[in-house]
Amino acid sequence: MAQSFSFWSLFKISRPANLIIVAFAQLMTAYFLVETSRQGLPVVQDVNLYLLVFSTVIITASGYMINDYYDVKIDYINKPDEVIIGKGVKRRMVIFFHTVLNFTGIGIAWYVSPRVGVITFVSAFLLWLYSNQLKRLPFIGNFVVALLTGVAIWIVGYYYQQSELLVLTYAIFAFFINLIREIIKDIEDRQGDRKHGCKTLPIVLGFRNTKRVIFVIAIAFVCAIMTVTFKINSASLFYYFGGMSFLFFLFMYKIYNADRKEHFTQLSILSKLLMLTGIISMGLL
Repeated sequence: MAQSFSFWSLFKISRPANLIIVAFAQLMTAYFLVETSRQGLPVVQDVNLYLLVFSTVIITASGYMINDYYDVKIDYINKPDEVIIGKGVKRRMVIFFHTVLNFTGIGIAWYVSPRVGVITFVSAFLLWLYSNQLKRLPFIGNFVVALLTGVAIWIVGYYYQQSELLVLTYAIFAFFINLIREIIKDIEDRQGDRKHGCKTLPIVLGFRNTKRVIFVIAIAFVCAIMTVTFKINSASLFYYFGGMSFLFFLFMYKIYNADRKEHFTQLSILSKLLMLTGIISMGLL
């Protein structure tokens, strides 16, 4: 029988490791790419930066909670040992905390800036819509989650109105890596998705054609990063992305050879490492 409340269960379904990556990405963006606040002080002394990061983190946590809420039946097939909702915490408590976190996150973002508040409100709504409907459709759900990942980085440059092209480069990087990762996760979860009527890319196009879509996205990713990198004309950035291309090509090679569930689980982890590697490159600028 499910407990009515468990901090540990709520903590687990909020994906703390992913939340740390989001916060780390935003802080690195501010520290290395923005550098100064609107008042001319070092950005690390601006309390609004930490409010912005906190707002993003709790909206993201809320998104994970509502995603698990709607996915309970699918998760019992794809990863039965990891299901928490209905075991460690009741469904109505998940909805309650999802609502509280959303209102809190939007309120904090609005306090930082009404423009940021509007973006945060739209992001929170899209995360709910994704969990409720979009993730069961081919590609649209993948695109929305990847877009929101890019927005989490872009919003830092947008708020401070500094280094916007440079910040956009990393937002594009985050978008493409997460778009590939989301499609990989759909391949990994296709058994449960199919049983519950989802129309994800692997179910609509098939296993091999979905891999081809990933390769097309990878080509678009390389072209986008090269275009923006040449426009910025930073030698250190060019060399870093050039060096990281070897890791990316290894990643794509593994996708080409992957044919079992555990292969795609490993690829999902490798995509996170690629993301972290990209974030760390901000320190070279």
